[in-house]
Amino acid sequence: MDAIQLSVFASRIAAVCDEMGAMLRRAALSPNIKDRLDFSCAVFDARGELCAQAAHIPVHLGSMAYAMAGIVGQLEWRHGDMVIVNDPFLGGTHLPDVTLIAPVFSGVGLVAFVANRAHHADIGASTPGSMPISRRLDEEGVIIPPAYLIRAGALDQAFLDSVVSATGNAEQSRGDFAAQISANRTGVARLAGLVEGMGTERFETSLQQLNDYAERLATTALAQIPAGEYRFEDLMDDDGLGHRDIPIRVRLNVGGGGVEVDFGGTAGQVAGNINCPLSVAAAAVYYVFRCLMPAQTPACAGSFRRIHLRAPEGSLVNARRPAAVAAGNVETSTRIVDVVMGALAPAVPARIPAASHGSMNNVAMGARDGGRNWDYYETLGGGMGAGPHGGGLSALQTHMTNTLNTPVESLEMHYPLRIRRYQVRRGSGGQGLNRGGDGLVREFEFLQSARVTLLTERRHHSPWGLSGGAPGAPGVNRLDGEILPAKTTFSARPGQRLSIETPGGGGWGLSRPGK
Repeated sequence: MDAIQLSVFASRIAAVCDEMGAMLRRAALSPNIKDRLDFSCAVFDARGELCAQAAHIPVHLGSMAYAMAGIVGQLEWRHGDMVIVNDPFLGGTHLPDVTLIAPVFSGVGLVAFVANRAHHADIGASTPGSMPISRRLDEEGVIIPPAYLIRAGALDQAFLDSVVSATGNAEQSRGDFAAQISANRTGVARLAGLVEGMGTERFETSLQQLNDYAERLATTALAQIPAGEYRFEDLMDDDGLGHRDIPIRVRLNVGGGGVEVDFGGTAGQVAGNINCPLSVAAAAVYYVFRCLMPAQTPACAGSFRRIHLRAPEGSLVNARRPAAVAAGNVETSTRIVDVVMGALAPAVPARIPAASHGSMNNVAMGARDGGRNWDYYETLGGGMGAGPHGGGLSALQTHMTNTLNTPVESLEMHYPLRIRRYQVRRGSGGQGLNRGGDGLVREFEFLQSARVTLLTERRHHSPWGLSGGAPGAPGVNRLDGEILPAKTTFSARPGQRLSIETPGGGGWGLSRPGK
């Protein structure tokens, strides 16, 4: 292929992912998927290496890129199969993120896979929202190792029933799984059509060329980082079970167009649920270096060949089963981004921003009252870190998440909640020559009794500034004006109000007089 043909080919397989995402969004029932877009879609080759992905959620896609080969290599595949998995230690992220994988055959040969991962607000945990303050993985919901949901075109109805029956709203859960199945079927049909039109041999050769091209771009980008060793350390606020100031340490060895990322010295896994499997740590690392690559770099396995990861087994970023991991996927992954960027800041100061708000500010709530069961889950945006070329944006999702908010109209229609305030948290961004972005304020009024869980970070340790810029303001959680812990579970009564004030981003550069 020449350059134009290769570009067209890359766009065609990426379009398969986009169409899968459109199908999933249109067919899903839950606000978490259809409104917040908490899902991701991707295409993999026959060995399970990433070929293309839509512009969805980095923590989903990076972890799939890291772990998919191990999943698909251990199974026997037939035409019409679909495998389901959410086990974080077997290729998942955390239990609410459920992945469906389907093979693509051309003639009698396996040529590729399509996959989608969607966050289910209820996956059978003991607390609504399935994001409990847990000590063990089995407290976080139904654990699904890689298993055939559909075998040779036949749905295993009993297996699906066993999963959805563990949730509080089986009808909604069943609808979301049907949407995921439909998205994969769409992807299989479109990709099979592409392969048949090109021919299997040309399709596979084109994938190899695409990966080689991505590796060349990645190598060139990494070679622009001055060779050397770079270190950084940052702290997690707590694990929700009494352990505070938990360090994540990184050492980067850069040289020869590649990088080794070593998390030696990071804290061991903890009792609470901020642990993460290695696939999640890899997703955060991949994300940071992908940001340093040219915009046209294909989103495929070749982009990551020169990035090597080391993390002590049993550490916070490479936890062993049965560690609790619900918040590792959302909170620890975000802090990993901060430490890797912090290490890179002295190496490429013109390209690294200050720390963004550093938390997905997770809010999970609902009720199991024997009548109308409901589960609400949302991540809230905050301030983006400022950089050498401008200030940070305000009140938006950053880094490892790429979801939308739940629109107020949708939230109030689906749940017994009322939004009393939803506004930018003015003045929360760090001061500097370029100011950090401001966080946001979202205030909920409970119209019925509910059980609530908050999993938040940057409530004690502020997002750091760079080059003399001031840190962003830490976040604050309040119930009827009383400050709550960063991670907590409580019961709320009708009329009470929960206010989440998210952190601002760090500032960049020394302020000029009068600025």
